[in-house]
Amino acid sequence: MTDRVYLDWNASAPLRPKARAAVLAMLERTGNPSSVHAEGRDVRQAIERARGEVAKLVGADAGSVIFTSGATEANALALSPGWVRSPGDGPFMRLLVSAVEHASVREGGRFDRGRVSQIPVDGRGVIELGALRERLAGPPALVSVMLANNETGVVQPICEVARIVHEAGGLLHVDAVQAPGRIGCDFNALDADLLTLSAHKIGGPRGAGALIRKAGLHLEDTLTRGGGQERGLRAGTENVPGIAGFGAAATEILAQSGQEAAHTRRLRTMLETGLRSVTPDIVFFGEEGERLPNTTCFSHPGLLAETAVIGFDLAGVAVSSGSACSSGKVQPSHVLAAMGVDPALARGAIRVSTGYSTKEADIERLLSAWTKLSESLLKGRKSIAA
Repeated sequence: MTDRVYLDWNASAPLRPKARAAVLAMLERTGNPSSVHAEGRDVRQAIERARGEVAKLVGADAGSVIFTSGATEANALALSPGWVRSPGDGPFMRLLVSAVEHASVREGGRFDRGRVSQIPVDGRGVIELGALRERLAGPPALVSVMLANNETGVVQPICEVARIVHEAGGLLHVDAVQAPGRIGCDFNALDADLLTLSAHKIGGPRGAGALIRKAGLHLEDTLTRGGGQERGLRAGTENVPGIAGFGAAATEILAQSGQEAAHTRRLRTMLETGLRSVTPDIVFFGEEGERLPNTTCFSHPGLLAETAVIGFDLAGVAVSSGSACSSGKVQPSHVLAAMGVDPALARGAIRVSTGYSTKEADIERLLSAWTKLSESLLKGRKSIAA
Protein backbone atom coordinates (compact mmCIF):
# COMPACT_ATOMS: atom_id res chain seq x y z
CA MET A 1 0.00 0.00 0.00
CA THR A 2 3.04 2.29 0.15
CA ASP A 3 2.92 3.14 -3.55
CA ARG A 4 -0.59 4.54 -3.34
CA VAL A 5 -1.93 8.09 -3.42
CA TYR A 6 -4.62 9.00 -0.91
CA LEU A 7 -6.96 11.75 -2.11
CA ASP A 8 -10.02 11.16 0.08
CA TRP A 9 -9.30 13.45 3.03
CA ASN A 10 -12.95 14.52 3.40
CA ALA A 11 -13.82 10.93 4.23
CA SER A 12 -11.03 10.54 6.78
CA ALA A 13 -7.78 12.44 7.10
CA PRO A 14 -4.51 10.59 7.78
CA LEU A 15 -3.53 10.60 11.44
CA ARG A 16 -1.28 13.54 12.27
CA PRO A 17 2.04 12.68 13.96
CA LYS A 18 1.27 14.59 17.16
CA ALA A 19 -2.19 13.03 17.34
CA ARG A 20 -0.69 9.57 17.00
CA ALA A 21 1.80 10.30 19.78
CA ALA A 22 -1.00 11.56 22.05
CA VAL A 23 -3.13 8.47 21.43
CA LEU A 24 -0.26 6.08 22.13
CA ALA A 25 0.72 7.93 25.29
CA MET A 26 -2.80 7.67 26.73
CA LEU A 27 -3.11 3.99 25.81
CA GLU A 28 -0.25 3.38 28.21
CA ARG A 29 -2.01 5.09 31.12
CA THR A 30 -4.40 3.39 33.50
CA GLY A 31 -7.31 5.04 35.24
CA ASN A 32 -10.94 6.03 34.89
CA PRO A 33 -11.30 9.80 34.51
CA SER A 34 -14.18 9.76 37.01
CA SER A 35 -12.01 8.21 39.75
CA VAL A 36 -10.60 10.45 42.47
CA HIS A 37 -7.24 8.73 42.89
CA ALA A 38 -4.04 9.92 41.22
CA GLU A 39 -4.43 7.67 38.19
CA GLY A 40 -7.96 8.92 37.60
CA ARG A 41 -6.95 12.54 38.05
CA ASP A 42 -4.11 12.04 35.56
CA VAL A 43 -6.39 10.95 32.72
CA ARG A 44 -9.00 13.52 33.70
CA GLN A 45 -6.35 16.18 33.28
CA ALA A 46 -5.64 14.87 29.78
CA ILE A 47 -9.33 15.18 28.86
CA GLU A 48 -9.58 18.72 30.17
CA ARG A 49 -6.41 19.72 28.36
CA ALA A 50 -7.88 18.36 25.11
CA ARG A 51 -11.16 20.12 25.83
CA GLY A 52 -9.31 23.40 25.94
CA GLU A 53 -7.40 22.59 22.75
CA VAL A 54 -10.58 21.73 20.81
CA ALA A 55 -12.33 24.82 22.18
CA LYS A 56 -9.43 27.02 21.07
CA LEU A 57 -9.66 25.56 17.56
CA VAL A 58 -13.09 27.18 17.11
CA GLY A 59 -12.73 30.14 19.47
CA ALA A 60 -15.09 28.72 22.09
CA ASP A 61 -14.93 28.36 25.87
CA ALA A 62 -13.64 25.02 27.13
CA GLY A 63 -16.81 24.54 29.17
CA SER A 64 -18.89 24.54 26.00
CA VAL A 65 -17.23 21.39 24.59
CA ILE A 66 -19.05 18.06 24.96
CA PHE A 67 -17.04 15.06 23.78
CA THR A 68 -18.85 12.28 21.90
CA SER A 69 -17.98 9.14 19.94
CA GLY A 70 -17.93 11.12 16.69
CA ALA A 71 -19.82 13.66 14.61
CA THR A 72 -22.81 11.38 14.04
CA GLU A 73 -23.46 11.12 17.76
CA ALA A 74 -22.80 14.84 18.18
CA ASN A 75 -25.36 15.59 15.47
CA ALA A 76 -27.89 13.26 17.10
CA LEU A 77 -27.36 15.03 20.42
CA ALA A 78 -27.71 18.43 18.77
CA LEU A 79 -30.91 17.50 16.94
CA SER A 80 -32.99 17.16 20.09
CA PRO A 81 -36.30 18.97 20.70
CA GLY A 82 -35.42 19.58 24.35
CA TRP A 83 -32.86 22.39 24.01
CA VAL A 84 -33.93 25.44 26.00
CA ARG A 85 -32.35 28.86 26.59
CA SER A 86 -33.84 29.23 30.05
CA PRO A 87 -35.91 27.10 32.46
CA GLY A 88 -39.56 26.95 31.54
CA ASP A 89 -39.04 27.29 27.78
CA GLY A 90 -40.99 24.79 25.72
CA PRO A 91 -39.34 22.26 23.41
CA PHE A 92 -38.69 22.90 19.74
CA MET A 93 -41.43 21.00 17.95
CA ARG A 94 -39.96 21.08 14.44
CA LEU A 95 -36.63 20.75 12.68
CA LEU A 96 -35.50 22.40 9.44
CA VAL A 97 -32.46 20.98 7.63
CA SER A 98 -30.85 22.00 4.36
CA ALA A 99 -31.33 19.61 1.46
CA VAL A 100 -27.58 18.92 1.24
CA GLU A 101 -26.91 17.82 4.82
CA HIS A 102 -24.99 14.72 5.83
CA ALA A 103 -27.10 11.60 6.39
CA SER A 104 -26.71 11.90 10.17
CA VAL A 105 -28.54 15.25 10.01
CA ARG A 106 -31.08 14.39 7.31
CA GLU A 107 -32.32 11.51 9.47
CA GLY A 108 -33.59 14.13 11.92
CA GLY A 109 -31.93 13.03 15.14
CA ARG A 110 -34.53 12.71 17.89
CA PHE A 111 -37.27 14.52 15.98
CA ASP A 112 -40.19 12.55 14.58
CA ARG A 113 -39.88 12.32 10.80
CA GLY A 114 -43.15 14.17 10.39
CA ARG A 115 -41.63 17.20 12.12
CA VAL A 116 -38.58 17.41 9.84
CA SER A 117 -38.64 19.49 6.65
CA GLN A 118 -35.95 20.46 4.16
CA ILE A 119 -34.73 23.84 2.98
CA PRO A 120 -33.85 23.85 -0.75
CA VAL A 121 -30.56 24.96 -2.27
CA ASP A 122 -29.89 26.67 -5.59
CA GLY A 123 -27.88 25.34 -8.52
CA ARG A 124 -24.63 26.31 -6.80
CA GLY A 125 -25.56 24.22 -3.76
CA VAL A 126 -26.14 27.31 -1.59
CA ILE A 127 -29.14 27.43 0.74
CA GLU A 128 -32.06 29.54 -0.49
CA LEU A 129 -32.44 32.18 2.20
CA GLY A 130 -35.90 33.19 1.03
CA ALA A 131 -37.15 29.63 1.46
CA LEU A 132 -35.56 29.55 4.92
CA ARG A 133 -37.49 32.66 5.93
CA GLU A 134 -40.75 31.15 4.66
CA ARG A 135 -40.26 27.88 6.52
CA LEU A 136 -39.42 29.66 9.76
CA ALA A 137 -42.88 31.21 9.90
CA GLY A 138 -44.75 29.63 12.79
CA PRO A 139 -43.51 28.08 16.04
CA PRO A 140 -39.77 28.42 16.75
CA ALA A 141 -37.69 25.80 15.00
CA LEU A 142 -34.32 24.15 15.39
CA VAL A 143 -32.41 24.66 12.13
CA SER A 144 -29.40 22.64 10.94
CA VAL A 145 -27.20 23.93 8.12
CA MET A 146 -23.67 22.62 7.46
CA LEU A 147 -20.80 25.06 7.16
CA ALA A 148 -19.22 23.28 4.18
CA ASN A 149 -20.49 20.36 2.15
CA ASN A 150 -18.53 17.14 2.36
CA GLU A 151 -19.18 16.20 -1.28
CA THR A 152 -18.90 19.44 -3.25
CA GLY A 153 -17.04 21.62 -0.74
CA VAL A 154 -19.65 24.39 -1.14
CA VAL A 155 -19.57 26.84 1.79
CA GLN A 156 -22.85 28.12 3.21
CA PRO A 157 -23.53 31.75 4.32
CA ILE A 158 -23.84 30.72 7.96
CA CYS A 159 -23.69 34.21 9.44
CA GLU A 160 -26.69 35.28 7.36
CA VAL A 161 -28.48 32.02 8.14
CA ALA A 162 -27.88 32.61 11.87
CA ARG A 163 -29.33 36.12 11.67
CA ILE A 164 -32.49 34.89 9.96
CA VAL A 165 -32.94 31.95 12.35
CA HIS A 166 -32.44 34.04 15.48
CA GLU A 167 -34.79 36.79 14.28
CA ALA A 168 -37.46 34.08 14.04
CA GLY A 169 -36.72 32.84 17.56
CA GLY A 170 -35.03 29.63 16.44
CA LEU A 171 -31.82 27.81 17.28
CA LEU A 172 -29.07 27.08 14.77
CA HIS A 173 -26.96 23.92 14.64
CA VAL A 174 -23.96 23.89 12.30
CA ASP A 175 -22.21 20.71 11.18
CA ALA A 176 -18.67 22.07 10.76
CA VAL A 177 -16.68 18.84 10.49
CA GLN A 178 -15.07 19.78 7.14
CA ALA A 179 -14.10 23.33 8.08
CA PRO A 180 -11.19 23.46 10.58
CA GLY A 181 -7.88 24.21 8.92
CA ARG A 182 -9.59 24.95 5.60
CA ILE A 183 -11.89 27.94 6.18
CA GLY A 184 -12.82 30.17 9.09
CA CYS A 185 -14.60 28.25 11.83
CA ASP A 186 -14.98 30.66 14.75
CA PHE A 187 -17.93 29.58 16.87
CA ASN A 188 -18.79 33.07 18.07
CA ALA A 189 -18.31 34.74 14.70
CA LEU A 190 -20.63 32.24 13.05
CA ASP A 191 -23.20 32.93 15.79
CA ALA A 192 -24.20 29.26 15.91
CA ASP A 193 -25.97 27.87 18.97
CA LEU A 194 -24.60 24.36 18.46
CA LEU A 195 -21.64 23.22 16.38
CA THR A 196 -20.36 19.74 15.53
CA LEU A 197 -16.73 18.64 15.05
CA SER A 198 -15.06 15.33 14.25
CA ALA A 199 -11.55 14.21 15.19
CA HIS A 200 -10.78 12.02 12.19
CA LYS A 201 -11.73 14.70 9.68
CA ILE A 202 -8.90 16.91 10.97
CA GLY A 203 -6.20 14.26 11.37
CA GLY A 204 -7.19 12.94 14.78
CA PRO A 205 -8.23 9.36 15.54
CA ARG A 206 -11.55 7.82 14.52
CA GLY A 207 -14.09 7.46 17.31
CA ALA A 208 -14.01 10.96 18.82
CA GLY A 209 -16.13 14.02 18.14
CA ALA A 210 -17.51 17.06 19.90
CA LEU A 211 -20.60 19.20 20.22
CA ILE A 212 -20.00 22.86 21.04
CA ARG A 213 -22.95 24.59 22.71
CA LYS A 214 -23.59 28.27 23.34
CA ALA A 215 -23.51 29.40 26.95
CA GLY A 216 -26.90 29.12 28.64
CA LEU A 217 -28.28 26.37 26.44
CA HIS A 218 -29.63 23.42 28.40
CA LEU A 219 -30.91 20.06 27.18
CA GLU A 220 -33.95 18.76 29.05
CA ASP A 221 -33.56 15.13 27.95
CA THR A 222 -30.10 13.75 27.17
CA LEU A 223 -29.26 11.19 24.51
CA THR A 224 -27.59 8.75 26.92
CA ARG A 225 -28.09 8.47 30.67
CA GLY A 226 -25.75 7.05 33.24
CA GLY A 227 -22.89 8.42 35.27
CA GLY A 228 -23.32 12.06 34.33
CA GLN A 229 -20.12 12.47 32.34
CA GLU A 230 -19.62 15.38 29.93
CA ARG A 231 -21.64 17.92 31.92
CA GLY A 232 -24.46 15.39 32.19
CA LEU A 233 -25.08 15.44 28.43
CA ARG A 234 -23.21 12.30 27.38
CA ALA A 235 -22.99 9.46 29.88
CA GLY A 236 -20.29 6.82 29.64
CA THR A 237 -16.57 6.61 30.33
CA GLU A 238 -14.76 8.97 27.98
CA ASN A 239 -12.55 7.70 25.15
CA VAL A 240 -9.41 9.18 26.66
CA PRO A 241 -6.91 8.19 23.90
CA GLY A 242 -9.28 9.42 21.19
CA ILE A 243 -9.97 12.69 22.99
CA ALA A 244 -6.26 13.29 23.60
CA GLY A 245 -5.55 12.69 19.89
CA PHE A 246 -8.40 15.04 19.00
CA GLY A 247 -6.86 17.81 21.07
CA ALA A 248 -3.40 17.24 19.60
CA ALA A 249 -4.77 17.43 16.05
CA ALA A 250 -6.58 20.67 16.89
CA THR A 251 -3.37 22.17 18.23
CA GLU A 252 -1.43 21.15 15.13
CA ILE A 253 -4.00 22.82 12.87
CA LEU A 254 -3.82 26.06 14.83
CA ALA A 255 -0.03 26.05 14.57
CA GLN A 256 -0.25 25.94 10.77
CA SER A 257 -2.07 29.31 10.62
CA GLY A 258 -3.79 28.78 7.27
CA GLN A 259 -0.84 27.08 5.54
CA GLU A 260 -2.91 23.98 4.76
CA ALA A 261 -5.65 26.04 3.09
CA ALA A 262 -3.15 27.87 0.88
CA HIS A 263 -1.37 24.64 -0.01
CA THR A 264 -4.52 22.74 -0.94
CA ARG A 265 -5.89 25.68 -2.93
CA ARG A 266 -2.78 25.60 -5.12
CA LEU A 267 -3.22 21.87 -5.59
CA ARG A 268 -6.89 22.33 -6.50
CA THR A 269 -6.00 24.83 -9.20
CA MET A 270 -3.41 22.42 -10.56
CA LEU A 271 -5.89 19.54 -10.47
CA GLU A 272 -8.79 21.33 -12.13
CA THR A 273 -6.62 22.91 -14.79
CA GLY A 274 -5.15 19.51 -15.59
CA LEU A 275 -8.51 17.73 -15.68
CA ARG A 276 -9.97 20.36 -18.00
CA SER A 277 -6.99 20.15 -20.34
CA VAL A 278 -7.54 16.40 -20.73
CA THR A 279 -11.34 16.56 -20.98
CA PRO A 280 -12.63 20.07 -21.82
CA ASP A 281 -16.27 19.05 -21.26
CA ILE A 282 -15.65 18.20 -17.62
CA VAL A 283 -18.04 19.71 -15.06
CA PHE A 284 -16.96 20.96 -11.62
CA PHE A 285 -19.86 21.08 -9.20
CA GLY A 286 -20.20 24.20 -7.06
CA GLU A 287 -17.38 26.12 -8.75
CA GLU A 288 -19.59 29.19 -9.19
CA GLY A 289 -19.48 29.91 -5.46
CA GLU A 290 -17.17 29.58 -2.47
CA ARG A 291 -15.77 26.09 -1.89
CA LEU A 292 -13.41 24.40 0.49
CA PRO A 293 -9.91 24.90 -0.94
CA ASN A 294 -9.14 21.18 -0.74
CA THR A 295 -12.24 19.80 -2.51
CA THR A 296 -13.06 19.12 -6.15
CA CYS A 297 -16.20 17.28 -7.21
CA PHE A 298 -16.39 16.63 -10.95
CA SER A 299 -18.13 14.57 -13.59
CA HIS A 300 -18.19 14.15 -17.35
CA PRO A 301 -21.07 13.14 -19.63
CA GLY A 302 -21.02 9.38 -20.03
CA LEU A 303 -18.92 8.70 -16.94
CA LEU A 304 -20.03 6.16 -14.32
CA ALA A 305 -18.64 6.85 -10.85
CA GLU A 306 -18.40 3.24 -9.76
CA THR A 307 -16.32 2.30 -12.80
CA ALA A 308 -14.13 5.39 -12.43
CA VAL A 309 -13.50 4.86 -8.70
CA ILE A 310 -12.43 1.28 -9.38
CA GLY A 311 -10.24 2.44 -12.25
CA PHE A 312 -8.53 5.01 -10.06
CA ASP A 313 -8.10 2.44 -7.32
CA LEU A 314 -6.44 -0.01 -9.69
CA ALA A 315 -4.10 2.81 -10.68
CA GLY A 316 -3.17 3.29 -7.03
CA VAL A 317 -5.23 6.44 -6.45
CA ALA A 318 -7.89 6.59 -3.73
CA VAL A 319 -10.78 8.93 -4.53
CA SER A 320 -14.47 8.89 -3.67
CA SER A 321 -17.80 9.04 -5.42
CA GLY A 322 -19.19 11.28 -2.67
CA SER A 323 -19.99 10.75 0.99
CA ALA A 324 -18.23 7.77 2.57
CA CYS A 325 -21.13 7.12 4.95
CA SER A 326 -23.33 5.06 2.63
CA SER A 327 -22.38 1.51 3.64
CA GLY A 328 -19.71 1.37 0.93
CA LYS A 329 -22.26 1.77 -1.85
CA VAL A 330 -21.78 3.97 -4.89
CA GLN A 331 -25.17 5.60 -5.28
CA PRO A 332 -26.62 8.82 -6.71
CA SER A 333 -25.82 11.88 -4.61
CA HIS A 334 -28.71 13.58 -2.81
CA VAL A 335 -26.52 16.71 -2.77
CA LEU A 336 -26.28 16.89 -6.56
CA ALA A 337 -29.97 16.02 -6.88
CA ALA A 338 -30.82 18.97 -4.62
CA MET A 339 -28.67 21.19 -6.85
CA GLY A 340 -30.72 20.13 -9.88
CA VAL A 341 -27.88 18.24 -11.56
CA ASP A 342 -28.96 15.94 -14.38
CA PRO A 343 -29.14 12.38 -12.93
CA ALA A 344 -27.02 10.98 -15.75
CA LEU A 345 -24.26 13.48 -15.01
CA ALA A 346 -24.61 12.98 -11.24
CA ARG A 347 -24.02 9.24 -11.63
CA GLY A 348 -20.46 10.03 -12.68
CA ALA A 349 -19.56 12.37 -9.81
CA ILE A 350 -16.06 11.89 -8.40
CA ARG A 351 -14.73 13.69 -5.33
CA VAL A 352 -11.04 14.47 -4.83
CA SER A 353 -10.03 15.92 -1.46
CA THR A 354 -6.52 16.76 -0.30
CA GLY A 355 -4.63 17.82 2.82
CA TYR A 356 -1.41 19.20 4.23
CA SER A 357 0.74 16.24 3.18
CA THR A 358 -0.62 15.93 -0.37
CA LYS A 359 2.09 16.59 -2.94
CA GLU A 360 2.05 17.91 -6.49
CA ALA A 361 3.31 14.47 -7.54
CA ASP A 362 0.08 13.02 -6.13
CA ILE A 363 -1.99 15.30 -8.35
CA GLU A 364 0.19 14.38 -11.32
CA ARG A 365 -0.44 10.72 -10.56
CA LEU A 366 -4.20 11.30 -10.59
CA LEU A 367 -4.04 13.28 -13.82
CA SER A 368 -2.05 10.50 -15.48
CA ALA A 369 -4.64 7.98 -14.34
CA TRP A 370 -7.48 10.23 -15.56
CA THR A 371 -5.87 10.56 -18.99
CA LYS A 372 -5.91 6.79 -19.39
CA LEU A 373 -9.33 6.29 -17.81
CA SER A 374 -10.99 8.99 -19.89
CA GLU A 375 -9.75 7.35 -23.07
CA SER A 376 -11.21 3.97 -22.11
CA LEU A 377 -14.32 5.06 -20.22
CA LEU A 378 -15.45 8.03 -22.30
CA LYS A 379 -14.19 7.58 -25.85
CA GLY A 380 -15.43 4.02 -25.93
CA ARG A 381 -18.93 5.17 -24.94
CA LYS A 382 -18.87 7.93 -27.55
CA SER A 383 -18.02 5.46 -30.30
CA ILE A 384 -20.86 3.19 -29.21
CA ALA A 385 -23.28 6.10 -29.15
CA ALA A 386 -22.17 7.11 -32.65
